Amino acid sequence: MKRVVITGAGTINALGHDVPQTLAAMREGKCGIGELSLRDVDRLAVKIGAQVRGFEPDKIFNRQQLALYDRFTQFALVAAREALAQSGLEFSGELSAKTGVVLGNSGGGMQTLDENYRTVYEDGKNRVHPFVVPKLMNNAAASHISMEFNLKGPSFTVASACASSNHAMAQAFQMVRHAMSPVMITGGAESMLCFGGVKAWEGLRVMSKDACRPFSATRNGMVQGEGAGVFVFEEYEHAKARGAEILAEVIGFAMTSDAADIVMPSRQGASRAISGALADARINREEVGYINAHGTGTAANDKTECSAVADVFGPHADKLMISSTKSMHGHLIGGTGAVELLACIMALRDGVIAPTIGYEEADPECEMDVVPNQAREARVDVALSNAFAFGGLNAVMALRRV
Repeated sequence: MKRVVITGAGTINALGHDVPQTLAAMREGKCGIGELSLRDVDRLAVKIGAQVRGFEPDKIFNRQQLALYDRFTQFALVAAREALAQSGLEFSGELSAKTGVVLGNSGGGMQTLDENYRTVYEDGKNRVHPFVVPKLMNNAAASHISMEFNLKGPSFTVASACASSNHAMAQAFQMVRHAMSPVMITGGAESMLCFGGVKAWEGLRVMSKDACRPFSATRNGMVQGEGAGVFVFEEYEHAKARGAEILAEVIGFAMTSDAADIVMPSRQGASRAISGALADARINREEVGYINAHGTGTAANDKTECSAVADVFGPHADKLMISSTKSMHGHLIGGTGAVELLACIMALRDGVIAPTIGYEEADPECEMDVVPNQAREARVDVALSNAFAFGGLNAVMALRRV
């Protein structure tokens, strides 16, 4: 099997329009959650979210492109451009033929759906734009990235709710690891912050109306975010031969299904995913220094995740740092694991642990070092990134410092 490294990273989210801005915000413990600026926001019970503010797509894309790009696709392309620019790769010949794109996304073109439902049902119009379908389809972002960068290898989208990005990156990891491709572009994107998207989530009764406070006894729910994270996964020798800068190494991955409940998480399912990632990476549990938690800020998730970590790590759990950056950038649903991977890279590369902000009061069922409210400097050799989705779908990635 081949070694797999990350040679490029890009993002746009509520904390920043690129990676440097995002990591600076994570170091400072900034909060990207605020009042929503949406049409009909007065009809929503939940009026907060982690929106990408100051984004001007008409200054980035032309009119013809905007007719085809839903907001989630725009985010994916912005992140991909940054990641590919950092990697220094140019695609032609055999590299172009073998390189593909695997992205995670859950809601597809939700903004496009929302707008066109209004057109048909509220405005009473009988026609919609001919590009509605290609604009809203879940694979739109992956397809447009492949076209922009001349990537002719395997390209597709993975939709598994909140684990979509981690599942997508797992597929890319395996393709490079097993020599199917020397390079894969991967990550995730999501933009569900529109009236219909927020209204649907309100129905689940899991949304906070004031803040996201993972692991705190005072937590009262999750907060939605939007944005994208895109990475270049590359075979180690290929990267080394061209003198590429290596951000981190991907060393293991595991996926499990709870097969239990459509919304309630399972301690056993999460434990098996974490254990599986350690086994796949061929590392001991004592080597792990940091976990970027799924950490949604709901009681069910937080308590289940802490219990699963305790089950797997035993006494070493007391020495682990585990934080949820959703407290800052919100829950990007299908795109969330990709943005959270940046916090793992920062821990490994820069020795900075992103905090869990909004932490107010210890929860006896989450008695772990959650890096409360302030970032911390610490040497980390191995980090895990957890994703546990509705449907009982669990995906855990292991990374190592290079």
